[in-house]
Amino acid sequence: MRVGELSKRSGVPIPTIKYYLREGLLPAGAATAANQADYGDEHLRRLLLIRALIDVGGVSVASAREVVTALGTYADDPLELLGAAQSAVTPRHRPDRETPEWQAAKQRVLDLIAARGWLVYPLSPSIDLVADALTAAASLGATELFDNLGQYADSAASLAAAEVRTVLERPDPAARMELVVLGTVLGEALFSALRQLAHQHESARQIGIPEAPPQKNPGIAQ
Repeated sequence: MRVGELSKRSGVPIPTIKYYLREGLLPAGAATAANQADYGDEHLRRLLLIRALIDVGGVSVASAREVVTALGTYADDPLELLGAAQSAVTPRHRPDRETPEWQAAKQRVLDLIAARGWLVYPLSPSIDLVADALTAAASLGATELFDNLGQYADSAASLAAAEVRTVLERPDPAARMELVVLGTVLGEALFSALRQLAHQHESARQIGIPEAPPQKNPGIAQ
């Protein structure tokens, strides 16, 4: 298909497709003439993946490039690919990690991992991210927010077990690796949105509001 059809089928404007080509997110098509190329279904699939990462997953173009590169580099290594996908949704800014408070928070995370017997890479950046959250809450006098850290861990473990099982059930290795990426990036967005809905429900329930109040749709003029 020509770039116009690729644009029509994907819903991505031609200038954006050309930008992705220049940035190396989308592989070049088969040249047919000067300034012309044909694209196949694999280009459409990759384009839809890129849009999912950027538009829904909220990752940057640079992070999306890292993820699609990892798909080719670690095609048979799910743990390395998982690391690349997790890196794409990891905040780039880092707080001070040299304070005694942060070190104590990290030890709390390590103790939790050890108590549950989790098979986790000791230098996993995610360990530090949990410590970041604990330290930030403590600095604001909100330690009770994460007193139930074990419940967070239990919920995460239950969800992770289901997600990994779903990935391993895919017979095609390439499709399996793509699902690792989508499950990590889109799963982050999905869980965050569902948690916000649950917070709305629990706030109303625990405050004593009998039913959900009507709300205006912010996307529709009233």
